[in-house]
Amino acid sequence: MTYKETINYLFTSAPLFQNVGSDAYKEGLSNTHQLDKHFGHPHLHYKTIHVAGTNGKGSCSHTLAAILQASGLKVGLFTSPHLVDFRERIRVNGKMVSEKYVIDFVEEHRSFFEPLHPSFFELTTAMAFKYFAEQEVDVAVVEVGLGGRLDCTNIITPEVCVITNISFDHVIFLGNTLAKIAGEKAGIIKQGVPVVVGEVVKETKPVFEQKAQEMKAPIYFAEEEKEIVKHRFRKNGGIYYQTVKYGNIIGKLDGYCQQKNTNTILCTVSRLKELGFHITDCNIREGFAHVCEMTGLMGRWQTLKRNPRVVCDTGHNVGGFRWISRQLNKVHAPMRIVFGMVNDKDISGVLAMMPKRATYYFCQASVKRALPHEEIKQKAAAYGLEGRSYPTVAQAYKAALADAQKEDFIYVGGSSFVVADLLSTTD
Repeated sequence: MTYKETINYLFTSAPLFQNVGSDAYKEGLSNTHQLDKHFGHPHLHYKTIHVAGTNGKGSCSHTLAAILQASGLKVGLFTSPHLVDFRERIRVNGKMVSEKYVIDFVEEHRSFFEPLHPSFFELTTAMAFKYFAEQEVDVAVVEVGLGGRLDCTNIITPEVCVITNISFDHVIFLGNTLAKIAGEKAGIIKQGVPVVVGEVVKETKPVFEQKAQEMKAPIYFAEEEKEIVKHRFRKNGGIYYQTVKYGNIIGKLDGYCQQKNTNTILCTVSRLKELGFHITDCNIREGFAHVCEMTGLMGRWQTLKRNPRVVCDTGHNVGGFRWISRQLNKVHAPMRIVFGMVNDKDISGVLAMMPKRATYYFCQASVKRALPHEEIKQKAAAYGLEGRSYPTVAQAYKAALADAQKEDFIYVGGSSFVVADLLSTTD
């Protein structure tokens, strides 16, 4: 098979959550354990860091990987979903797994895994863990796919567990209260393993404390450590941080949510140093300043074009848009928003926060879960958001560019899949 044929095989033979949603979700770890046994328990051959949470997992995972890479370690990074190429999910020192490896993995092992009918994510996790072992990584940063307790990444025993925050998302799987969702995320906490929690509210903190006590796991609440003294947004991009222990840091990522993520990352770095990881202040500064170049991270308040300025962001739920809407409302230029969502998100909660002064270009991402563009336009009108609708992201973006003056600001988002379509069709 060619690489394209192999990817099509994976997408069609194993249910892909980003395309079909709940039909791809398989509860339990039976398949994961069988795949893990078949491949010789590869995750036991290197250290790991496990990252869960509703929002911020990607930014935290990539930045931690960049910092560890800067410290001289060979670092595996497993994240999801991908935006343009499947191989973004599996990287070593920022370099994507080769097309040949993906082809060979499927061809050599399909006779074993086909009778199991694994989900796409179960198969991808097995591939990543095997690849990291063969690449002889020193440490792998592993991002949870969905939830924590029953996520197929949860067979690892990491050096540190990280839970970024809790908000409402995937409620049909994880529960309809913050406490229930926190309970699922807390499922990654392991016996005696330090756990860093980025943000808590009154409903979630006791859940984490109780689980940590049960597992005799030291627990650290990043907000209580107050590592960041102050921060400010730089005119030429990025965020300047003044910290207690690590001096002055310039973060490449400049979304409003990144201050919270940075606090979580620095708290985690402190735990890693206590565990014997040799990480210098210079390594930390390098990781924060060059995270995108070092790891391939895309779609986090990413500027794609200037004159007019075009920014995209993968934020896709109410928790994420609390920050995004705040940042959009700080934009003084005429604003055009290319916007689409998928059918398992709280679109009403998001629309209620969007700026009314913008001109909207409602669109439909190229996944089955995408809400029809006409439906989004209709729902948006109830919140005073006006504009036209387009059947594809590319058409909506092209229309926004055609209408824009040089001083305008164009935002593209609402879903990871809107951003994926945008990045797939732009240079």
